[in-house]
Amino acid sequence: MKTKPVLELADVKAILNAAEAEAAKNNWVVSVAVVDDGGNLLGMIRRDGAAPVSASICVAKARTSALGRRDSKGYEDMINGGRTAFLSVPAIDGLLEGGLPVMKDGECLGAVGVSGVKSNEDAQIAKAGIAGIGL
Repeated sequence: MKTKPVLELADVKAILNAAEAEAAKNNWVVSVAVVDDGGNLLGMIRRDGAAPVSASICVAKARTSALGRRDSKGYEDMINGGRTAFLSVPAIDGLLEGGLPVMKDGECLGAVGVSGVKSNEDAQIAKAGIAGIGL
C-alpha cells in the first residue's frame, strides 16, 4: 500500500494567506479556494468587493485542476483549440485558467483555484499560494 502526503489545515491556511497577500499586493479583488485531491473544498476566501460568482468559479477551477491533476488552463487551451466536445466531460466545470494542482513528489495533494481578475493573474495568485507551503 502506498503512503502519500495530504494537505492539513495549517497548509490550507498558509496557501490562502499567501494567495491573499499576492492579491492584496496587486490590488486584485478575487476569491481563492483550496481543495483536496478529490476536489472537496478545504478552505476559501472572498476578498471584499469580489463578485459573488467568483466564489463559485474559484472552487470549480480548483476542483477541475485536482481531478485532472493538471493546470485548468490545459482544458481551456484544448477547447479553444477546437476540441469543444471536452465541454461535455462530467464532474469538471472550471475549464478556465486559474486552477493549479498542488503537487509533491509526483503526487497531487489538491489544488488552488482563483477567480476575479485576468486568467493569467488568477494563475499568478494560485502559484503564490502554493509557494506559501514551499512547493
